[in-house]
Amino acid sequence: MTWFETTWAALTLLACAVLLLRLSLGSRRRARLDAWLARMMSACRQHGSRLWHWRRLRRRSAQEAAEAIRRARATDGTWEGNVYKPKSFHKPPDDTLH
Repeated sequence: MTWFETTWAALTLLACAVLLLRLSLGSRRRARLDAWLARMMSACRQHGSRLWHWRRLRRRSAQEAAEAIRRARATDGTWEGNVYKPKSFHKPPDDTLH
């Protein structure tokens, strides 16, 4: 038998054991077991989705950070320590009364 057949047989046996256990429980314990299984399945789906998308999201965030740094360096303004002040902040007010 290959590893796939062995794994498939083990998963099938596990599913049958869980279903048999579920049948032998009372209604209150069955509801608790069903809620626990639903939480576990939700957590597995969430972790699987994170594993599936992590590389693309990491690359995208690195590109966005590099783009933000490039935009900050390309505009004209002054740096005072680690604070950047664009020249567009130094415009006179539009109100002619003051």
